[in-house]
Amino acid sequence: MSIFFGKSILAQPTDDYPKRPIRLIVSFAPGGGTDIIARALTVKLSDILKQSVFIENKPGASGNIGTQYVANAVQDGYTFLMTSSAYVVNYSFQKNQSGYDPVKDFSPVIIAASQPMAIVVNEKFAAKNMQELKNLAAKTSLSYSSAGAGTPPQITCDGLFNGVWKSDAVHIPYKGAAPALTALISGEVPIFCGTVGGVSQYVKQGSVRILAISSEKRLASMPDIPTLSELGYPQLKNDVWQGMFAPAKTPKYMVEKMNQAMNQALKSEEIQEKFKGLDLVIVGGSTAQTTEYIQSELKRWDWISKNSSTLKID
Repeated sequence: MSIFFGKSILAQPTDDYPKRPIRLIVSFAPGGGTDIIARALTVKLSDILKQSVFIENKPGASGNIGTQYVANAVQDGYTFLMTSSAYVVNYSFQKNQSGYDPVKDFSPVIIAASQPMAIVVNEKFAAKNMQELKNLAAKTSLSYSSAGAGTPPQITCDGLFNGVWKSDAVHIPYKGAAPALTALISGEVPIFCGTVGGVSQYVKQGSVRILAISSEKRLASMPDIPTLSELGYPQLKNDVWQGMFAPAKTPKYMVEKMNQAMNQALKSEEIQEKFKGLDLVIVGGSTAQTTEYIQSELKRWDWISKNSSTLKID
């Protein structure tokens, strides 16, 4: 994903928005990548907007529950959604079950950041690299956890395990990346598929091991971890992004003011340092650029959904 800081349209000069605290609905459980990003940003947003911006986690159904909640929220500029690229993936794969329309029900505010996905194993797991994992998958049925069925990490891992390798890996969905990662650390499951940001601290502690990441290039902070592309799976190159959305009919000047505040927060030294430590790529940009990007993502994932005959998202 390209980085595009751009100029936002300024809010109406006479408005005094916001007049009261703002709710940011996070569609995944506390402790996961989307939640970590949201919590860092709300601290800066509260300073910038001179009002409290507080988080409510509404996890479940791979992010659909929180997304549905905001789609039906009062459109007064005091409720926003922070979610991941599951926002477009869920709709592309399960239009009738997603419970929302990403175009009709929302106004895109901004894409905050992106990060690669990772295939992670418990430190005690037998496979020390991807070739050993492939050999093991050919002999036995493995299980893997993720933040939910139909999320980008689950689709990537299913595409590898069951699509490319033709193994019979079983997906164990959770209500967010944090509980899915906890299941890996505790030994409930041997493999976790999720974003790099939520895993780094456990790698440093020595409790988990990353076997591969989904970005085009290796991360500077993890120079020894290969990418799926260099291992021979370029079709699985992908990143997960986290973005903010407002209910569709939220007044435009309020959406633009939140975009302006988010861009300011993303440019701050504190956020840039924190995100760098989490291997996050800051994106930013105008609402128009964000809308254009979401439309391109919907087209891309719609094509993937129509050409993924082996994908299991139950």
